[in-house]
Amino acid sequence: MTTTTQVKTYLNYINGTWVASLSDNVVTSINPANRNEIVGRIQSSTEEDVDKAVFAAKQAQKAWQKLSGAERGNYLYKIADQLERRLDEIAESMTREMGKTFPEAKGETMRGIAILRYYAGEGMRKVGDVIPSTDSEALMFTTRVPLGVVGVISPWNFPVAIPIWKMAPALIYGNTVVIKPAMEATVTAAKVVECMDKAGIPAGVVNMVTGAGSVVGAAIANHTNVNGITFTGSNVTGKQIGHAALARGAKYQLEMGGKNPVIIAADSDLDLAVEGTISGGLRSTGQKCTATSRVFVQAEVYDAFKDKLLEKVKEITIGNGMEEGTWMGPCASESQMNTVLSYIEKGKAEGATLIFGGGYCDEKGTEDGFYVSPTIFENVTNDMVIAQEEIFGPVLALIKVKTIEEALTLANDVEFGLSASIYTKDIGTMLSFINETDAGLVRINAETAGVELQAPFGGMKQSSSHSREQGQAAIEFFTSIKTVFVKA
Repeated sequence: MTTTTQVKTYLNYINGTWVASLSDNVVTSINPANRNEIVGRIQSSTEEDVDKAVFAAKQAQKAWQKLSGAERGNYLYKIADQLERRLDEIAESMTREMGKTFPEAKGETMRGIAILRYYAGEGMRKVGDVIPSTDSEALMFTTRVPLGVVGVISPWNFPVAIPIWKMAPALIYGNTVVIKPAMEATVTAAKVVECMDKAGIPAGVVNMVTGAGSVVGAAIANHTNVNGITFTGSNVTGKQIGHAALARGAKYQLEMGGKNPVIIAADSDLDLAVEGTISGGLRSTGQKCTATSRVFVQAEVYDAFKDKLLEKVKEITIGNGMEEGTWMGPCASESQMNTVLSYIEKGKAEGATLIFGGGYCDEKGTEDGFYVSPTIFENVTNDMVIAQEEIFGPVLALIKVKTIEEALTLANDVEFGLSASIYTKDIGTMLSFINETDAGLVRINAETAGVELQAPFGGMKQSSSHSREQGQAAIEFFTSIKTVFVKA
């Protein structure tokens, strides 16, 4: 029987007010660890709701821009404080809504707090340069101006960190925001926006409209008064957003898929390599765009690495992320679980050898959830679907190679280029990997997943629109340069 007791309905946030959608329709957010539990009800919004939000954002933008960077930064500090006060509550919502373990959810929320404080400090940093003029009696310099209204379309796998690392720089540089969070993580996003409201953010500066991407996301992408769009999600949706923005001359930033390799060199610390492969590939149920997917292992250590890997994977505890001791939770939704299971079947059909897991996990306590067992294939060739397409689940493909050169060639032979790592003790091998790997994030003796908040983040090839998020690189997207010439 579905649990419905004391289920809260979350509203849209438009012009500083919580309002129901004009559609009068709501949908339920389900706990993927227990499909019988409703986490909350959310608005199924319309294009008209987006219009109202964009109008509010446009009306608020000029006044917001006129504030000093320090004044805008003070709001971000206050939001961070509110988020910190509700740390456990928001982390629990994240776990209950999309399945991530509570320690991971708490860590992500703490990262969101740190991002807010980092960008609050950006309000006191420089926004331009003085440039020598050929006219000795003139002053020439650059400054930066905000885009205006920014549409934020965020995914479900990092429902606190990613919306914040998009909204915080947008806000500090003088933009206003309309955010559409993923349906699978809307309750968590609403609680983040509640913190913004509690912090006293001026009406219209931040607006949230929830609902289907095909309606709300498309309306944001096509809206004539949305000046920039920042998106994280699938390649198919990202390209649709990019085309829509390009057609009307809006700026866009797309962070999309990955098929991230790790190379295990013959001289590597195998215990460290196994630990990083498991953490990078299976933590968060493999639902990270930077998750390890392909594992290239030199032949000399292949069997030893495989044995150590299998030994450690057998120790993984699967279950509800709110239960102490759980290492891996469920897939975020039934749809995502079915997608992962379909890729596992493709791997079997293509002739890859299944050596661990490979199906729905029905251990005691997981019967009502969307669980997939950690899955490992070997005898994988690089032309197989499971070696080319993003699975976004706990699936690793082992590929034996003779040389590092062969591993590099195969690692680059995909359409994606987000992250890549190598385990080796040889400086020359490290340098070759750094120089030759087609990836925006390169890590040495560390897992493919993870990037520090002060560092630029983004991919190459089909993983990105070639812009960068996070750190001071964010200013490049969220502002435009204005060159000023002053004649005495």
